[in-house]
Amino acid sequence: MNFYFRRTYRGPLSAVIFDWAGTTVDHGSRAPVAAFQATFEADGVPITVTQARGPMGMAKKDHIREILKLAEVTAAWRAVKGRDWTETDVETLYARFIPLQNEVLPNHSELIPGVASTIGSLRERGLKLGGTTGYDRTMMDVVEPLAAAQGYAVDPGGSVTISEVPAGRPAPWMVFEAMKRLRAWPVEAVVKVGDTRADIEEGLNAGCWTVGVALTGNETGLSAAELDALDPTQRQTLHAQATDNLARAGAHYVIESVATLEPILDAIATRLRAGERP
Repeated sequence: MNFYFRRTYRGPLSAVIFDWAGTTVDHGSRAPVAAFQATFEADGVPITVTQARGPMGMAKKDHIREILKLAEVTAAWRAVKGRDWTETDVETLYARFIPLQNEVLPNHSELIPGVASTIGSLRERGLKLGGTTGYDRTMMDVVEPLAAAQGYAVDPGGSVTISEVPAGRPAPWMVFEAMKRLRAWPVEAVVKVGDTRADIEEGLNAGCWTVGVALTGNETGLSAAELDALDPTQRQTLHAQATDNLARAGAHYVIESVATLEPILDAIATRLRAGERP
């Protein structure tokens, strides 16, 4: 008879690593959508909001590439240009996208309700706080000071962008880099929180607990005012669909917003003490 043994972590949570747009700032993750649409419109290939939102959470250059891969966009590009798109086109579109994105970011960096108070509570718990994003460093240099002025900042060095790792989501490198900078380990003690399927894949690939955010982010795509204006049935329908999408991506838990995160952290802590792994 053969026996195999493995170590089991039963300690406390160490860190929470948040996404930015749609999770902590920019209710509905609206900033990238208009920039992507304007980028493609300039080449005579308009895209829909749904097409712009599909790859949300990925590095923005990868996001552009994924939009181009859509059958209807590939066909439209061929019809307008008389040829298929190339990697040179990806680079050109991305170069156009960057200033468009940076231009709208100041109007889409408002903290999502409940974020500041939740962050304060997490600091009182002694948790380390990090952030990963599909934005590059130039974009986060716009967003982070605006968020800090409203009372939200991750720990020093804990903000990681695509500019600082070999590849963006769904690869785990940004999470690993944030863990390294925060000196937070093991991975079982880290929770990744985000509003996109790419966020969930990033956390799973890193070996972390993952929490999807359903109502304030990309899966719903509405500002706080637009969400509040829905009748209860509409809101429930959108909530259920967003929750299902994130759960299907593999999220361990799905919440309405960061404001409702703390009970989930308590549940994860209980599972850790019982020897469970993500």
